[in-house]
Amino acid sequence: MKQYTAVIERCPETGLYVGFVPGFPGAHSQAQTLDELQKNLREVIEMLLEDGEPKLEAEFIGTQAVMVN
Repeated sequence: MKQYTAVIERCPETGLYVGFVPGFPGAHSQAQTLDELQKNLREVIEMLLEDGEPKLEAEFIGTQAVMVN
């Protein structure tokens, strides 16, 4: 079983959760709930993997707070 890290944001205009896997072209989805988003992302990734293991273009490292005056 392979694990991918998804970045999740909330769209202020629609209120939907938007998720994507950094560096994995096409691995993105949106949903009204986090559970629905998890299911959608799993389905998208499974579908993309049918074409073979992707060569990831980036690797998620983490988040960082940036202070600005």
